[in-house]
Amino acid sequence: MTVPGAETAPRAEAPAADGAAGPGVPAAEAAGAGHSTAADAPGADAPGAEADDAEADSGARRAVRAVGAVALRFARQPYWERAGADWVVRRWPDLTACLVATFFFWLSLTPSLVPRPWYYQGVIGGITAAIGYGLGALLSRLFRLVSPWQPSQRARARCWLVYLLALPWAVGIMLGQSADMQRELRRLQELPPTLTWHSLMITAISLAVLALLLVTARAIRLGTRLLTRLLNRFVPWPVAVALGMALSTTLVVVGTRDVVWDRGVLEVADRLAAAKDRSTDPGVLRPYSPALSGSPDSLIAWEDLGNKGRTFTGTAISGEEISGFTGEPARDPIRAYVGRAAYEDYADGAELAVRELERTGAFEREVLAVTGTTGTGWVNPTTVEALEYLHGGDTAVVAMQYSYLPSWASFMVDRNEAGEATEALFDAVYARWQQEPEGERPRLLVFGESLAVSAIESAFDGLDDMIERTDGALMIGPPDFSPIHAELTRERDAGSPVWRPVYDGGRHVRFAQYPERDLRLPEGAAWEDPRIVYLQNASDPVVWWSPDLLFRRPEWLNQPLGPDVTSAIDWFPFVTFWQTTVDMAVSYGAPAPHGHRYGSNPVDAWAAVAPPEGGWTAEDSERLGWLLEVRHPPRHGWAG
Repeated sequence: MTVPGAETAPRAEAPAADGAAGPGVPAAEAAGAGHSTAADAPGADAPGAEADDAEADSGARRAVRAVGAVALRFARQPYWERAGADWVVRRWPDLTACLVATFFFWLSLTPSLVPRPWYYQGVIGGITAAIGYGLGALLSRLFRLVSPWQPSQRARARCWLVYLLALPWAVGIMLGQSADMQRELRRLQELPPTLTWHSLMITAISLAVLALLLVTARAIRLGTRLLTRLLNRFVPWPVAVALGMALSTTLVVVGTRDVVWDRGVLEVADRLAAAKDRSTDPGVLRPYSPALSGSPDSLIAWEDLGNKGRTFTGTAISGEEISGFTGEPARDPIRAYVGRAAYEDYADGAELAVRELERTGAFEREVLAVTGTTGTGWVNPTTVEALEYLHGGDTAVVAMQYSYLPSWASFMVDRNEAGEATEALFDAVYARWQQEPEGERPRLLVFGESLAVSAIESAFDGLDDMIERTDGALMIGPPDFSPIHAELTRERDAGSPVWRPVYDGGRHVRFAQYPERDLRLPEGAAWEDPRIVYLQNASDPVVWWSPDLLFRRPEWLNQPLGPDVTSAIDWFPFVTFWQTTVDMAVSYGAPAPHGHRYGSNPVDAWAAVAPPEGGWTAEDSERLGWLLEVRHPPRHGWAG
């Protein structure tokens, strides 16, 4: 096959016979060409050396001319055309698509809520560029179909030359600006600056991801064309096209959803999570205190608690440890936990939880707290221990596991299960709590973190119901889809930003990122009981992620921005959604209180929601916060 634009090289002349003079060579020189002379002696000039130099010089000129010819041909047509209309795969990308892909790649480099590691940035850059390429290719295709004017070959060549020459400089400028913006964001969130070689790795990974996605898309297109031709043997061409596209779309959708996702990603996640749930973390030992589930006295077997349940009860602090901190007598806290393997349905699990609370004497304690769990059944130990230290161990905390999947997988496959399980648990505990004499009931509190916030809120009909049936609540890192949180944010007082809303003048509910100052806002306003605190960081992607980011600018990007959100952030269709999605995966990379880390902030929050009767000072909160930071240092990864 002849490549368009290739030229036919001239035929080489045959060499002259031995002893014969070539064209333009004197006979005398030809005759003496094969004999030695005195000039060959050492120290004399060698005609052969001069010939070698001339030949080398001539070879260099030929190489330069060859390179020049190639450059000229490339300048005339810096792209390849398809050999025929029957070719499905182009031999050169579409220029409009490349321009849009480059623009989208630049958008992907703009900062978002939390700093992204270079490898994540490379992946999101490639995915975003592929989205841009697809949109650009669609626009180019539509233009060719509807426009009577088409650019000339010379115009296309010049556009390609400009693009190819400007691309390296443009990418360098993009990466430099991105590094500057990331440095500002990392400074705001108390992280060290990025390294220079990160930019090179971002480019390489983005190109690899983009190439992989484009090859996959073109392979699907090729398969569709082959399928259409096969069908055309039996049905007319328009029918074959329609059937081919329908079958191809079905295969891709079903294959991606059922094979890759359900039987691939989710099945692997389920197997790994199930194996993890059967295991016990290092350092976790079965408790022997009757105040803890899983002990010999417990109604729930140690094996039925699940991994997170065993950690919850197997690492419980003792009254002696609490007394060592407070200097006052303390009791062993009660921790009741019902693992998923211990019950058939949620009603049975909730009933079992109530019986476990009765066995431990939980309804005789000063504080009784119901908590939701994340997908795996995890409960933040910092939040639990803060409450236990505050009240000298005179507490009881109960939780019920509804799944062993990670939160992201639980959100995808059984999002409603969290709310149904937690609602059944709270309703059962609340009904039993009401049976106690009114003046002798413990304080009834609820709390949760991340996905558990949505689960806890689902147990109530709204804020008024939560105020009516509890003595206080602590919600940490609430997802955007949490029903009560969404209502409070939507109906916040005028003038308050979405990342620090004020609802009803702060009468019952307050939001905080820095509790020691935020919980005093609005200044001078009365804070009535029961009190509800929402800990939410302005840079927490879990709080702000929503499918609406695909097509709608979010309120958290309006001025004024949150205290740890860079001024360089902005919204772009599709891009911001992908960035925030990736941010959730790396939201534990920043120190508290940034991203999805809240550190020891629950100490100040509990001190405001349910202060101990003996009094509690800011110095006590500072000491306890330091202790809990030491006991539970930050770890990377997704906790739930």
